Amino acid sequence: MIKHRVIVAGCGGMSNVWLDYAAQRENVEIVGLVDIFEDSAKAMAERRGLQVPTFTELQTAIEETRAGLVFDVTVPASHKQIVTTALEAGCSVFGEKPMAESLEDAQEIVRISQQTGNRYAVMQNRRYLKRIRPLRDFLASGTIGTVGSVHADFFIGAHFGGFRDVMDSPLIVDMAIHTFDQARFISGADPVSVYCHEYNPPGSWYKGNASAVCIFEMSDGSVFTYRGSWCAEGMNTTWEADWRVNGSRGSVLWDGAGEPVCEVVDESESPAFIRSMKKMNVTELWDGREGHYGCLDEMFAALESGRPAETDCADNIKSVAMVFGAVESAKTGQKVYL
Repeated sequence: MIKHRVIVAGCGGMSNVWLDYAAQRENVEIVGLVDIFEDSAKAMAERRGLQVPTFTELQTAIEETRAGLVFDVTVPASHKQIVTTALEAGCSVFGEKPMAESLEDAQEIVRISQQTGNRYAVMQNRRYLKRIRPLRDFLASGTIGTVGSVHADFFIGAHFGGFRDVMDSPLIVDMAIHTFDQARFISGADPVSVYCHEYNPPGSWYKGNASAVCIFEMSDGSVFTYRGSWCAEGMNTTWEADWRVNGSRGSVLWDGAGEPVCEVVDESESPAFIRSMKKMNVTELWDGREGHYGCLDEMFAALESGRPAETDCADNIKSVAMVFGAVESAKTGQKVYL
């Protein structure tokens, strides 16, 4: 059994999820905690009952603990420094999204991962849902014909406080990557271009633009549209978004939580102005673990078998490009090619 010596970088609230996961794996040993505020790392070690050293510098932590894997659960502004330091020190990295705060920084991370041969996999936990993976397979089966458009609505009134409240583009940069990545996953297509209008509606408690409408052209000729807001009070969607997929022979609706519902043309009926339809359900369930645990299961399986993870940085950069392409489009008022 491969034994993983792991450093956790960042001791905020999300680190608890990663530590809970690590505690369940017999082949994972937490060997150090890193935080720019060492008291936070010490407090985390005490709360979790971890008899491990704490550090303020990742490089020092890696050298002293001989770790081979870093969990990056720092704030987005720290991701590039943490990931590149770890990769260049000989470690692989599993980290929270987004990869970086700019496309150029994310591209540099991919280059360093490829240059060093060390893996960097990104947390895209919404690929690991009981309904989304069967939905992906259902669409790939051709049951609704050729997919022409994918539409996602995301409306949540989220009162976080903290760094998100002062970001320039909190919805697009910090959250929309989940939905953008879901769209790539569901459709099997990659982005070609984007036009985005970003705005901050009345009543918003965010400094930056907390709402947006995006239109993406995809590599298979389909169109993906996104409507979203993080300051929508009332009638909220799920965090997984509300989806509609239109194909040449039918359509699928999915609210992000329940069972997707499909209607396809009933070929047994005569053609009419509005065709007769028959309902179908996507009833198959994926039997893997959901959310963070499902994504981490895949990350470890990939690392231990020597292959790129499903959310390896070389793939995730395409979702990152959607984010920063949308931001650029909103700033320039122009379509941006990706």
